[in-house]
Amino acid sequence: MAGIGFELKKLFAKKGFFESMKAFGYATVICAGPMLLGVLLLLGIMFLCSVTNTPLQSRELLICMITYTLLASITVTSFFSMVVTRYTADMLYEENKQAVLPSFWGSTVIMMAIGSILYGIFLIFSGASPLQQLLCFIFFNELIIVWNAMSYLTAIKDYKGIFLSFLAAILVTFIIGGILLFFRFPVIEALLFAVTVGYGVMLIWYVILLQRYFPKSDLSAFTFLKWLDEFLPLALSGLFMNIGMLSHLVIMWFSEVGVRVHGLFFGAPYHDVPALLAFMSTLITTVNFVVSVEVNFYPKYRNHYSLYNDKGTIRDIMQAEKEMLGTLKTEIFYTALKQLLFTAVCIAAGGFLLDVLPLGFNEVMRGYFRTLCVAYGLYAIGNMLMLILLYFTDYKGALFATGVFAGGTIFFTLISLLFPSVYYGFGFLLASMIFVLVCAVRLDYFTKRLPYYILAVQPLVAEDRTGKFTRLGAFLEEKLDRRF
Repeated sequence: MAGIGFELKKLFAKKGFFESMKAFGYATVICAGPMLLGVLLLLGIMFLCSVTNTPLQSRELLICMITYTLLASITVTSFFSMVVTRYTADMLYEENKQAVLPSFWGSTVIMMAIGSILYGIFLIFSGASPLQQLLCFIFFNELIIVWNAMSYLTAIKDYKGIFLSFLAAILVTFIIGGILLFFRFPVIEALLFAVTVGYGVMLIWYVILLQRYFPKSDLSAFTFLKWLDEFLPLALSGLFMNIGMLSHLVIMWFSEVGVRVHGLFFGAPYHDVPALLAFMSTLITTVNFVVSVEVNFYPKYRNHYSLYNDKGTIRDIMQAEKEMLGTLKTEIFYTALKQLLFTAVCIAAGGFLLDVLPLGFNEVMRGYFRTLCVAYGLYAIGNMLMLILLYFTDYKGALFATGVFAGGTIFFTLISLLFPSVYYGFGFLLASMIFVLVCAVRLDYFTKRLPYYILAVQPLVAEDRTGKFTRLGAFLEEKLDRRF
């Protein structure tokens, strides 16, 4: 992320409103492009279905198929995303760019293999038609590659290329979808095909950017698996974050407001649509974390840690630590304040916008929207604090916080089912509040003892953490060598 910070700092150094908007636009797409695309496409599909008077059952089945595919792909990649990011950062620090691209293909193959088996089994018994199954399966594997590519694209400075790929994906999707609907193709198959082609454009563009930036090599594609043994808490933190963010949606599918749409496809339209819109409110913190915290905090962070390596005096180290933590507190405060203000704006303006948009909102859905706006706002703040814990390599603290978040979301959401349906969403809200509290307490505890964690906790001798993932990588490489 530091690489992003340096480049954005150059963009924000340029004066003018349009230059600032350009920098914010780039940051938004880079940080949340594929997820933002998924949300926009779902909203766009709902709009197209409304305009074309698509039967409600077909509309809900289409939304379920896209939502299931998005959530399934995110869940599979969440276990690897933070580890491959760490691996990429280490390789770039060691000036070993040749090792990056092989790890991308190796991690992609493993995730596609695991995901294809699990999601493929689900699709076979889902009740979808063969063509729908095929489109969902292709869409799923595209998403695996796109999510994984985003973990590597943080090292690429071609912001314009990334931004254009995002716009091209949206444009292609709606053009193809509109054409197919105009010629009266079946709605579900037509829009599934359009979404698949749209993400396919983004996939191809991302892969071209990666191939252009990182050199090709014959190095092992599975060396990164050793990082899973060494940084397993990172992998579990990513998985727990995903569970905490999404599990309340799955539980709602089987609640009082849930419906069985078709076969194994369940949904809760009254809850899912408000959740989808409320999630958009987190973008302000996602972008601000990179634009503000990364750009302003990282130089102080780097200066502080460089003094330990460059034989800085105790006085210099203490002064640098004071400046770093002061900057961090300021950036956290203003980022959290912006999120809370933006959440308040979303709640205030949401009533008017929801009446204008043809999404069929009723009073219960408006209540869910308000509750989930607050919940996702707190989640965004907690996620920011957790990422800062990772910045300080407090992997155990991040693992504990994300574990509490995942467990709390499941537990409190299940408890909320015992109450009237108007209170649905409060389980996730409570879990998000606890998540923020745990992260804040842990970050305060850790930063007050920062010299101890930097100097005293590190191992005195090098540790060999070769484990089952390292052995798996060696096994896969051996099989690959025999085959070719």
